[in-house]
Amino acid sequence: MKARSTTTTAVLKINDEDHAVAFPVHHTLLEVLREECGLTGTKHGCELGECGACAVLVDGEPVLSCLMLAAEAGDRNIETIEGLQRNNDLHPLQTAFADLGATQCGYCIPGILMLAKALLEREPDPSEGQIREALSGNLCRCTGYNRIVLAVQWAAAMARGDDWRPPPEAFHSTSLPQASA
Repeated sequence: MKARSTTTTAVLKINDEDHAVAFPVHHTLLEVLREECGLTGTKHGCELGECGACAVLVDGEPVLSCLMLAAEAGDRNIETIEGLQRNNDLHPLQTAFADLGATQCGYCIPGILMLAKALLEREPDPSEGQIREALSGNLCRCTGYNRIVLAVQWAAAMARGDDWRPPPEAFHSTSLPQASA
């Protein structure tokens, strides 16, 4: 009797590039992205699908890569945080998060950015509630989420070509003194 193979090979389309990989059949997409493809922007968090740090887009839909077997990802389009920037152009989400200071340690941010991207592709003008709901599966232990929500609103406005931006005090964390007349 022939033993069954415990490894498989696949060509994964990641960030519009083909990656030929060999991996154990039980490895998750997260493990293959990080260990076989060297794409370490997708973070290894809880491994239980509870923190959202490993979120990527598969065929445009958010997926927790720690819960998806890599073998299931063949013939699908996978987008990771590394694919968000095009050439030297930051995605509006990256610009807004950086300019507003919506990150602290940054560990959760790749997953948050990927879920926010999926939201903005579905809903170009999301409400605060829609943003909070879309990001509700991402745990951030460092921020109070308010700047994250503002950054997503600002990125949505940038993507639509609107002039809206967060109020000045959002950039300074305090109220600005009023000018005297």
